[in-house]
Amino acid sequence: MAELEKTLSFPILLLITINSIMGTGIFFLPALGAKEAGPMSIISWIGLSLISIYIAMCFAELASMFPKSGGTYEFCKQAYGSFPSFLVGWATLIVGNITIAMLVVGAIRYLNPALPNVFKIGISLMFILLFNFLTYKGMETSAVMLTAFAIITIGSLLGLIIPGLRVMDFNNMVPFFTHSFSKVFIAIFFIAETFFGWETATFLSEETKDPRKNIPKALIYGTVIIAIMCILFVVTSLGVIPWQTFGLSQVPLADLAGVHYGPVGVQAFTILVYLSIIGSVAGWIVSAPRLILALARDKLFISQCAEIHPINQTPHNAILFQTILTSILVILGSGSYETLLELLLPLALIIYAATLFSMVILRYTKPELERGFKAPFGKIGPILVILFLFGLIVAWVLNSHAALQIFKIGLSFILFGVPIYFLLLFYYDPDAIIKMTNYFAFLHLWLENVLLPKSVRRDILAHFQDFERKKILEYGAGVGTFTLHLAEAVGPEGKIYATDISEKNLGLLKKRLDKKGHSHVELIHDEHHVSRIHPSIKTVDMIFSIGMMGYMQDVKKILQDMRDILPENGRIMMVEYIDFFWILPNISWLSSNDRIEKLFRECGFSVNVKKKKGSLWNYVMVYGIKSDKDIPFI
Repeated sequence: MAELEKTLSFPILLLITINSIMGTGIFFLPALGAKEAGPMSIISWIGLSLISIYIAMCFAELASMFPKSGGTYEFCKQAYGSFPSFLVGWATLIVGNITIAMLVVGAIRYLNPALPNVFKIGISLMFILLFNFLTYKGMETSAVMLTAFAIITIGSLLGLIIPGLRVMDFNNMVPFFTHSFSKVFIAIFFIAETFFGWETATFLSEETKDPRKNIPKALIYGTVIIAIMCILFVVTSLGVIPWQTFGLSQVPLADLAGVHYGPVGVQAFTILVYLSIIGSVAGWIVSAPRLILALARDKLFISQCAEIHPINQTPHNAILFQTILTSILVILGSGSYETLLELLLPLALIIYAATLFSMVILRYTKPELERGFKAPFGKIGPILVILFLFGLIVAWVLNSHAALQIFKIGLSFILFGVPIYFLLLFYYDPDAIIKMTNYFAFLHLWLENVLLPKSVRRDILAHFQDFERKKILEYGAGVGTFTLHLAEAVGPEGKIYATDISEKNLGLLKKRLDKKGHSHVELIHDEHHVSRIHPSIKTVDMIFSIGMMGYMQDVKKILQDMRDILPENGRIMMVEYIDFFWILPNISWLSSNDRIEKLFRECGFSVNVKKKKGSLWNYVMVYGIKSDKDIPFI
């Protein structure tokens, strides 16, 4: 199996980290901070910088313990287990896509606020498709792209900070204490997004050389560099433009460029800022598929997204998924930068709080684990920061008119992940499958004519003749929808072995068989049903299975078990539900007829594959014979 290739050195990773963390914050939020707290917003920036450096240290410790693509998801998985970590990973995906929409809105604001929407969206989609293509081509190509954008971002800021140091007037910040200190606290909430993005660097761990050492260094050094640049930029900005004017600016960097370089500077910096913001979009586009990859590996996302391209060593299916999702959000997200910011901030703060607390838990539960870096005050420091982060959310809710409504919308996005988690769990977890099939046994019985219509049953039986007196294994009998047909077909001198993972299913089936007088059907409850053929079954003439292929934990082993109990030219018929509601993805190996045929061929079967249309889903039918010869089954 192809793996991600380690190509990122520390200098490249540092530039990528700076580019990913800085985002749009530095281009808009100094003005928003000045609007909230006047010159006292400088205190907000200093306080936020110190807290951010400490958070970076905590992320550095966690990344040195688990240098994997999952980042925040991986850290929380080690501390909390499957369900909470999935919610953190899901929330991170939501936050990332809100960030992309916000970045695009911010970039368009700088480029030309009066540009028609169709042109704004078209330009943005062009960049997104380009970035995703470069991401698909490999990390080396992506690294060159992100490094170039990081240099543009740093150069743009230095191009305003250096002349600002020469001409700034401290009288613009007099009087300094113009607002209450509660406003300083509120300002921290609004400017916090400037430092969001530590997780994006951790997503690249598997493609970093010596990640236990270089990821922590990049996180800490990158955050310190950003903190210094932000403080210098805010101080010089307020020294050049009075805070009352600066706080109302929609494009603060362009306004500063006008002061330092005149009209030509405004045009030049408008383009530079647009490229810098688009570069932040590129940073998320490169890193996000690695989170999707980690979730898919743990079977908490579409399984196809765990595949690595054999040539480019990139998660190509995850990149494709991200391309589609991002394009949709760009089209839908051409709204207000401030609204998107308020939607993003509390969710991101919750994610960071969960990540910080995971470090506290791991200090107690896994003290022996190797740590390439150890954050100071690791047991109490994160808790104090968590309290501070939740304090920011509370202050925002109490001081912003629409905050509570926006917060509820954000939480609803996270809660939407709960049913998705359980759907994925039922696909892959045998214990969950047992609970689900037991719980829905009666519903399955009532809806059997919808789930497996009589026309489909007739079609299945029509593929083979001469059932009489045969011994048949029905792998996954359920409540007996198809068992009753097989029992009639083989007659009382035949034999049916009906196996299932659910005792409740078999209980309902037994009542139906007793009512029909079918004593030649033997029911076998098998707790390990999704991983084997029950060892009590030695030989059969035919095997039927309806709706079980998607639940098989080890497909090849089960098919080989089936081959072992069939005679040469013994028959097999397996049916699976696919294309649920026309939108849900299929199990990876069921997505292609060629892949299905190849897998069965490798396990000793010669089969045909056909699809049958249904109303709310389709059916894939695999039918053939056991054969050592590589011949097509007719």
